[in-house]
Amino acid sequence: MQTSDLRIALFSGNYNYTRDGANQALNRLVEYLLRQGSAVRIYAPKVANPDFPPTGDLVGVPNVRMPVKGRGEYRLPTGLDRKVKQDLLRFEPNIVHISSPDPAGHAALRWAQDYDLPVLASVHTRFETYPRYYGLGFMEPAIEWILRRLYNRCDALVAPSQSMVDTLLEQDMHDDITIWSRGVDRTIFSPAKRDLEWRRAHGLDDDDVAVVFLGRLVMEKGLDIFADTIIELRKRQVPHKVLVIGDGPARGWFEQALPGGIFAGFKTGADLGLALASGDVFFNPSITETFGNVTLEAMASGLPVVAAGATGASSLVDPGETGQLVPPGDAAAYAEAIAPYCTDHALRRAHGEAGERKASGYSWDAINQVVADTYIRLVEQREAERAADEARIKTALESA
Repeated sequence: MQTSDLRIALFSGNYNYTRDGANQALNRLVEYLLRQGSAVRIYAPKVANPDFPPTGDLVGVPNVRMPVKGRGEYRLPTGLDRKVKQDLLRFEPNIVHISSPDPAGHAALRWAQDYDLPVLASVHTRFETYPRYYGLGFMEPAIEWILRRLYNRCDALVAPSQSMVDTLLEQDMHDDITIWSRGVDRTIFSPAKRDLEWRRAHGLDDDDVAVVFLGRLVMEKGLDIFADTIIELRKRQVPHKVLVIGDGPARGWFEQALPGGIFAGFKTGADLGLALASGDVFFNPSITETFGNVTLEAMASGLPVVAAGATGASSLVDPGETGQLVPPGDAAAYAEAIAPYCTDHALRRAHGEAGERKASGYSWDAINQVVADTYIRLVEQREAERAADEARIKTALESA
């Protein structure tokens, strides 16, 4: 079987209406698959003014506004209606890909099982950790149980990092898990994009050390720990400034928590590469990522990284070589790790250069072919199972 023989029905909770790391990876995957001759149809919520045009054919699924405070820009797919199911039948996929454990994802799994199709699930974030950021930590065991029930009914999983694979194995989510890593666009992310004029225009002197946050401004990205760490650095009188790249519903809270911080707003493409390379130290305290695209982008931009020693970053950052890993939630330990980069230019440069060298090994095409190969393996396995069943039935009839 070739990649061009694949017919993939991809289900996503957010394919293009709000830009995030997960849907950037999915759109890159679809672009690659289409380029290889695969047929792909995406089923996800549609809105009037999405953040960017979808890659491939997008079919809208029933959805409602996410019923969680501070997440109103997100939509919750509520299932598959008759129109969507009829579209699926016309498309005739030979594999189903679920990228979000929402009601539509569960319905897609049931539909695939009804038609004896293999199902691959991709894991993009630590959904079970989200409730703790909204005062609902008691829900984590229940959410983990729901995830386990969904994933174990799939044929296989893909996850972005070895650390996430290890976590999924420990949680008994599945025993067939392949690494679908992430790539980085070196035409956008490079130390060469550093721009002193941009820094000066944003209040950064040439010798200032900017500690960078990059990401969507929502509490589950560890905004509280980031702020506590900056307060600790200020108490220790460590010279630095704060550069925040991104936007989101928690921006007001973050601005109040970081008086004097430089908020550059949402950036994308070349503007993002310029802003990131114009920082000096990247700080990522989040524990919800399964890979950490922003961490890889910062490394490609030549920044040393201080990050939570959790899934994602722990597979990217080499402590003492490209940055430091710190126990999650420990603001004092984060400050201790960041402080040397604020005062030692040689250390900052050495670890930034090492990170850039490591980032150069992440090629999008090679990474996305891993998913295509997994699709092919699952389709061929299912076809072999059908052939074996038919042979057994034939043998039983002949001997009857």
